[in-house]
Amino acid sequence: MSHLNANVLLEEAENLYNDILPRINELKVKDRIKIPVMEMPTQEPEIRIQNLDEVAIGYTEKQAIVEANRCIQCPTQECVSDCPVGINVPVFINHIAHSNFQLAIDTIKETSLLPSICGRVCPQETQCQLHCSVGKVFKSVEKSVSIGRLERFVADWERKSGGVKIPTVKPATGKKVAVVGSGPSGLVVAADVRREGHEVTIFEAFHKLGGVMRYGIPEFRLPNDIVDEEIETLKKMGVEFKTNFVVGKTRSLMDLLEKDGYDAAFVGTGAGLPIFMGIEGENLIGVFSANEYLTRANLMRAFEKMKADTPMYRSKVVAVLGGGNVAMDASRMAKRLGAEKVYVVYRRTEKEMPARVEEVAHAKEEGIEFLFLNNAKRILGDETGHVQSMELLRYELGEPDASGRRKPIVIEGSEYILEVDTVIVAIGNGSNPLISQTTKGIAVNKWGNLIVDENQKTSIDRIYAGGDIVLGAATVILAMGEGRKAAKSINQLLANS
Repeated sequence: MSHLNANVLLEEAENLYNDILPRINELKVKDRIKIPVMEMPTQEPEIRIQNLDEVAIGYTEKQAIVEANRCIQCPTQECVSDCPVGINVPVFINHIAHSNFQLAIDTIKETSLLPSICGRVCPQETQCQLHCSVGKVFKSVEKSVSIGRLERFVADWERKSGGVKIPTVKPATGKKVAVVGSGPSGLVVAADVRREGHEVTIFEAFHKLGGVMRYGIPEFRLPNDIVDEEIETLKKMGVEFKTNFVVGKTRSLMDLLEKDGYDAAFVGTGAGLPIFMGIEGENLIGVFSANEYLTRANLMRAFEKMKADTPMYRSKVVAVLGGGNVAMDASRMAKRLGAEKVYVVYRRTEKEMPARVEEVAHAKEEGIEFLFLNNAKRILGDETGHVQSMELLRYELGEPDASGRRKPIVIEGSEYILEVDTVIVAIGNGSNPLISQTTKGIAVNKWGNLIVDENQKTSIDRIYAGGDIVLGAATVILAMGEGRKAAKSINQLLANS
């Protein structure tokens, strides 16, 4: 995927729009298949690495209409079954194809509360776009209908038009529900439970709301204003928020139920415990978990050097260890914070990387250098205890492992030294252990994730859980899907009590 100038993309869309519009009701499947994918306009790479503004500019109305007309409205509708919250994809896309944007967003919001967010950060290529019939014709998911971009477009259209609808709340029931964590699963639970007329309080450990959407995802991918607007909708519905409230310390989970009068609780505390590699030198000054690095930059606003109270480590040459979206976020953030050179070190090849293709492409455009089939053996420091370099090993791929990816095998004697002054470890996070440590009898698996049944209920009555605290590090939309199931169970519990 190579960078295309936004003006070129808009001119292409203009020409296609003018061609399609006069015959929009006569387009056959063969006509729709011939319409090229509308690529997303973006900031120019040399400009965007100097700011934290959103990289992707978003579709224009004409681009959205052209892209929506690529959908052949196939009978299989695998896009619906592949969506964790079951959005009626063909219907909302058909509305966009005919310029009925309000009907499109209304359709999405029947099942999804956070379309502005999901349209930006969800991995549609492994979910709703994976089995798209148009993509199958070309044997490439990159040729699938751009469902995520269309979802983002119509959600942004609603916000900009000032017509965001506040969901209807049923009469008060007198029942109270505690939601622990203001990430995607918690927000969905709050919305769905509040709709039924129950009082809802969200308890957030940080001083700002949004969970991983705020502290984990940089603004160049997901602007904070959008997270704020989604939360504002919940406030208008009557959801109460309590920040700087650490359930497990400020108050135990059982106290909320047994002493504070809550009839049910949902735990959505995420996977915020960083995992390190366990190699020599990880305690040196200049080694960070990606979790800490991004939290300082995103939540604590450390990039605002003259305003922020939290310090940001000054780096010239950065190595990021890992190959997921968090590694992409950390490497691209390091570039924006002034690093002259940034490496991503990954022990498999690009083909095996779990990061989104689009995020990898953006990182390459921004000058991030990828060291594939490499991994850190140890981190070396100077006499003051600061990172000075890193010893790397080269790898080759063997047979597939349990994940289905080919197993990386060390090439003996391949060690070499890479000079760096900062190392960011982005190999994953474990589940926050605070709830399990302070809630007697709540069951967890060997990784510390809360164990739930098919209704998201934990081993303790009236306590439900979902998102990364159950799944391990997952996606926003998967967390939302779990939140939706949990809310349904809570509503049934309260209706019968």
